[in-house]
Amino acid sequence: MPRPKTKEELIDLSNKNYKVLFDYINSFSEEEQNHEFPAGTLNRNIRDVLAHLHHWHLMMLDWYHVGMQGQRPDMPAKGYTWKTVPDLNKVIREKYCTVGLSEVINMLDGSFKDIQQVIQNHTNEELFEKKRYKWTGTTSLGAYLVSATSSHYDWALKLITKAKK
Repeated sequence: MPRPKTKEELIDLSNKNYKVLFDYINSFSEEEQNHEFPAGTLNRNIRDVLAHLHHWHLMMLDWYHVGMQGQRPDMPAKGYTWKTVPDLNKVIREKYCTVGLSEVINMLDGSFKDIQQVIQNHTNEELFEKKRYKWTGTTSLGAYLVSATSSHYDWALKLITKAKK
């Protein structure tokens, strides 16, 4: 499906891709869900991938709340630039490495609902009009939300699928 360009498409695709991801994960036994991925990947297992999604949800929510208060959010995170995202992702993996899969799933479900609420709170124009908010620069709020939801869930599914082959 093409990248969402409307509120309805964003809601539909983010929910669809989230469901597809969890349907796939739930098709594995508990042992398979906790099995380590082959060497060479930053995220070493399903928990790492889901924790990554959760943390990026939290960062998106922070950007949103700070930005909507008229301030400039630290993007992607304080002390990091878009060029140093790989270093940030390593820190994210380390942060959650002692958290169990079921707890990570609960955290992800919560942050997913919070992101969905942000989407619901805006009109189509508020989501997809470029340069509407100073903090989003030349892009739209919706573009950030697409990246934090449907596109990121698709990335996670592909990564898990590849690791499980």
